[in-house]
Amino acid sequence: MNNYLINLFTKSLLGNKAVHSTSYALKWIKEQNRKVNVDINEVPFSSLKDWDFSQNSLMHNSGKFFSIDGIRISTNYGEITDWEQPIINQPEIGYLGFITKEFDGVLHFLVQAKIEPGNINFVQLSPTLQATKSNYSKVHKGNAPAYLNYFQNVKKEQILIDQLQSEQGARFLKKRNRNIIIKIDEELEILDNFIWLTLSQIKELMRFDNVVNMDTRTVVSGIPLFESSKINLDQFRHTFPGFSSSNFNEGLLESCAYDSENVNSLDDIIKFITYQKCKWELDVCKKPLHSLENWIITDRNIYHIDNKYFEIIAADIVIDNREVVNWSQPMVKPVQEGLCALICKNINGVLHFIMQAKLECGNFDIIELAPTVQCLTDNYRTDSSIEGLPYLKYILNTDKGKLIFDTFQSEEGGRFYKEQNRSMIIFDEDEIPINLPENYIWMSYNQLQMFLKHNNYLNIQARSLLSALSFKLAYEETIE
Repeated sequence: MNNYLINLFTKSLLGNKAVHSTSYALKWIKEQNRKVNVDINEVPFSSLKDWDFSQNSLMHNSGKFFSIDGIRISTNYGEITDWEQPIINQPEIGYLGFITKEFDGVLHFLVQAKIEPGNINFVQLSPTLQATKSNYSKVHKGNAPAYLNYFQNVKKEQILIDQLQSEQGARFLKKRNRNIIIKIDEELEILDNFIWLTLSQIKELMRFDNVVNMDTRTVVSGIPLFESSKINLDQFRHTFPGFSSSNFNEGLLESCAYDSENVNSLDDIIKFITYQKCKWELDVCKKPLHSLENWIITDRNIYHIDNKYFEIIAADIVIDNREVVNWSQPMVKPVQEGLCALICKNINGVLHFIMQAKLECGNFDIIELAPTVQCLTDNYRTDSSIEGLPYLKYILNTDKGKLIFDTFQSEEGGRFYKEQNRSMIIFDEDEIPINLPENYIWMSYNQLQMFLKHNNYLNIQARSLLSALSFKLAYEETIE
């Protein structure tokens, strides 16, 4: 990434000039929530409009949007090597995109107050454009999403970031979205439910439970905090007075340099990933929903016989400010909240993160790099989980003083019904040993950013946590 882009993003990350205060943004979100009518009800599958529940799958009559399919999985990874489950099949590549523009020399992001049917608190901050191909090609016969033309007609020189990134591998079958950030210079009409925010403000708002949605977090994760050689780090410290010196921040800054003293070389990491992909096997085949082993279908839900993991429900939805204001669809409803945690420590003065090679049934290429601990679909507080899963016991009992980040963050509300996970980043320089279990590896921030630029290496839970990283741990503005 060239110096111009680094400077552009870094000013937005560490600068204090903003069109709106963060306090105003929070009040604005509350106001957006107050004035939009939302009515969501669980209904029988028979009440779904334009959906067909055949013997094979639950799908839209148009053949578009998405379907709920049944799959059978065989693998040599983990304790359970064979199972069956429903999964979301949505092969379309959608847009997750931000329009950005400079105000007083500081880059601002056009953020949308978007209501998704599964959002816990209805309104969450989403990218400027958040749309599947079926949405923006108007299969629903509604209006086109706002600002779509800016992305469809974008010029190469306007694109700041452009990546294909995966969705939740345990719930989606090989799903990806285009994560894109573009920059404009012309005047832009701002619709009522959109607001300009800096990168600093977006990250600050991530510290509140369920305010910044999953799609915003995945796009923001692709923005490097800083990317340079070690020789430029001192210049960075003096150029950006918003940088706050601490053991964590100094280690993170060193971790941004591509020539820092890392535990593993880039070649070491490639060998690690290659070995993991060759060691673990994953075979996925489709199976009719009605014949899934250990799953029960009623007129209102599809659930596991042990009441574990998740269930499939049907929802009737009314939301005033959407392209279509009334529709119905199936949704994935969690049985319990999950836990995603990233452990990091300074090694030789460079911040390193413990990443795990994790197999999920919907992955494109067997494994992706996941957070140190990722527990989404089972009760992670059972004795067997606490004793058997690396680092889980430590995380559940960690001292609050080691928490860099600790909030509840929602899954994507368009497909998941009121699902949230506790998201944690833990900084510990003393208790965590250097030696790791076989499918775990130390990676610096710069190395993680390198792999983010390519498809299907970091899963969405890892990207969500990385998006929360910032050099500003103590914010100047007090938020009520």
